[in-house]
Amino acid sequence: MRIVDRPSPNHAARPEGVPIDILVLHYTELPLRESLDILSDDGRERRVSAHYVLAEDGTVYRLVPEDRAAWHAGSSHWRGRTALNATSIGIEIVNLQGDRHDYPERQIDALIELCRAVLAHHPAIAPRNVVGHSDIAPRRKIDPGRRFPWSRLADAGIGLWPKEGLPPIDGDIQPALQRFGYAPPIDMPPEEIVKAFQRRFRPARVDGIADRETRVLLAGLLDRVEREA
Repeated sequence: MRIVDRPSPNHAARPEGVPIDILVLHYTELPLRESLDILSDDGRERRVSAHYVLAEDGTVYRLVPEDRAAWHAGSSHWRGRTALNATSIGIEIVNLQGDRHDYPERQIDALIELCRAVLAHHPAIAPRNVVGHSDIAPRRKIDPGRRFPWSRLADAGIGLWPKEGLPPIDGDIQPALQRFGYAPPIDMPPEEIVKAFQRRFRPARVDGIADRETRVLLAGLLDRVEREA
């Protein structure tokens, strides 16, 4: 893995005594150079950054030290917590639109290596705390997109993928989604939370309908969470 230092001024101190326990994966929506410029520009009206930017050729650009909070998550929620910049690592992956463009093999190989290094540095990042931006901000974001290979990362020990063969979740699906980590649908339609789940775990059809297949996948995921605990 080739790492190039490209410091950004956009970061802040982390709260003392609180572990880094979330890893958030994004796509850039912009080419590499433009992404690096935006994420390291302190003159913008809304300053943003990430800890790492991963180029299509697998080169890793390090913008913010891991012991500092980068500004990548925005308004966010996971497992009952908000303002996730304070306790997370953010990786921006160069891809113009992850619903339409595949991620190159060498880029994903490098991502797996980078994620393994981050997880080794921060053992408090549990598998279900490896998330996409769309998981923590379902009303605002869709990245890293439906073409992102979540199952391949899970096979490499990064994040979770549902266990097969379990009966579906019964009743209201929202409490079960919240058990995994998603926000309650207080300021958004419940369908948006279901879509966020489907975008990651059933990307072939993202319709917000809590059908049997969606419920089976969620049951298999919660089984993994219980084993993780």
